[in-house]
Amino acid sequence: MEKTPLDSNIEKAATLRRIVASFRYSMQGLRRLWREAAFRQEVYAFALGLVIFAAVGATLLDHFIFLILMLVLFGVESLNTAIEELVDRISPEISTVGRHAKDLGSFAVFCLLCANGFFVLYVVGKNLAF
Repeated sequence: MEKTPLDSNIEKAATLRRIVASFRYSMQGLRRLWREAAFRQEVYAFALGLVIFAAVGATLLDHFIFLILMLVLFGVESLNTAIEELVDRISPEISTVGRHAKDLGSFAVFCLLCANGFFVLYVVGKNLAF
């Protein structure tokens, strides 16, 4: 079946609407995540890390790697929050499976916090070494 120019415009509009809707859903998720104290602390830590990087003269590459690590951390924090909400909804009573799911999500966040912390220490050490 051959497409007419009108058909392709309709597809583009539908794609644009889908992109706008996806962005809106993401921002709703961000608003929900902002209610989590852990996420707010991670955002503040990101800002502090940027100040530290500026103070020690970190390279643009260091800043970029830190940004990527923090975005991955924010994503994993989002997934951890989603896991917690689902467990609380599906299994409001305390269960071993629910506890394990929450603990595993927490461990994933912890691993990324460690990776980010080690990277900050590396950049600071590298730039303050005489």
